[in-house]
Amino acid sequence: MSHSPRRRTVSGGILLLVCLALTATGCGSANPLADQPYDATDQVSLTDDQEGGKADPSKPLEVTANGDDRITDVTATDAAGRYLAGELAADGSRWHSTAALAAGAHYTVRVSTEDEDGAQGRRTVGFDTGPATRLLTVTFGPRNGTYGVGQPVTAELSTPIQDPASRAVIEHALRVESQPAVEGAWYWVSNRMLHYRPREFWPAHAVIDVHAALEGIRIGGGLYGGPAKPLRLTTGDRVEAITDAAGHYMSVLRNGEEIRSIPVTTGKPGYATRNGVKVVLGQESFVRMRGATIGIAEGSEDSYDLPVYWATRVTWSGEYVHAAPWSEGSQGADNVSHGCTGMSTENAKWFFDNVRVGDVVRVINSAGATMTPFDNGFGDWNMSWRRWREGSALAAGKREGSSPVDTARLRPGI
Repeated sequence: MSHSPRRRTVSGGILLLVCLALTATGCGSANPLADQPYDATDQVSLTDDQEGGKADPSKPLEVTANGDDRITDVTATDAAGRYLAGELAADGSRWHSTAALAAGAHYTVRVSTEDEDGAQGRRTVGFDTGPATRLLTVTFGPRNGTYGVGQPVTAELSTPIQDPASRAVIEHALRVESQPAVEGAWYWVSNRMLHYRPREFWPAHAVIDVHAALEGIRIGGGLYGGPAKPLRLTTGDRVEAITDAAGHYMSVLRNGEEIRSIPVTTGKPGYATRNGVKVVLGQESFVRMRGATIGIAEGSEDSYDLPVYWATRVTWSGEYVHAAPWSEGSQGADNVSHGCTGMSTENAKWFFDNVRVGDVVRVINSAGATMTPFDNGFGDWNMSWRRWREGSALAAGKREGSSPVDTARLRPGI
């Protein structure tokens, strides 16, 4: 060994006690713990002589004691300060990592040892892991900007993921932090698409930051996380448009107060407007609407080909809130449309100017079916919170408030 053995004696222990009790300046240092740690380079070794080389990130990190020394502590951190979990053998002969190494990362390993006389040793070593051969990237949506309080966050994966354990790794790394803080969760819409929503609508004038702590993280099957561009959203006022299809009126609320009541016409029998909560997807000042696009044969009784102004889209299949001057005689009295919500040109222009993407459009008392959650726009809010949590790889089957989805991960700054 590169250090001198130290002999423990009864008199040394008594001397130490006297020194501690009297705090005498003349006391000697008979306590091994008071000495500077010795260099333990020769007393411990790392797997595959990783110092100065590139380690295989698919293999665990191992630290082994040489000779009679024993390992007392090991900490391994990457450049971002993340700790690598590990387990130390009871006899101090070996430590091994229990979590996956990140790919393309630099690690610093600090090892503490103790010799047979109680003297303390230290070794610090750095090493790099090799790059990943297969990367999964994440694209967040929508784009940075200001949206209505109903806007979900989306995460699209470059590679389909079906394995539950891999899904949990990914979901744990997708962070949504808001001011003010809210309760929320991810939902796996498909093997490549996740949606995130709060339990209730976002607060008005919230700031929402989304990022992925996934780069270099092993996901499974030789797949590692790649970089992801962060996202920042803000919300405006809480704007909700509630259409009573049976009453033929739309009530527009801003922050809980009605700001306009609009006579409307909705879908007639056979084309009834969908019930439920929808989210504004986009706005077009002019759209040419043709019945053929929704399966109506040209030349039939229900066929139409119309120039439409001030159109606010709420489904991908073509449901809008728009100007319908041809039906003004029925607005406020009857439902005569092919599924859209029609109103006067003046009201449609006002509506167009006072809503934004992400605002909430709710239809009640229609004979139509309920808006589906995912296949025709953002119908996410039509799913109960209990069912939504079951679509999360982390929250499914867990008591509410018991997982990181409900607690620390949703707090700003975590």
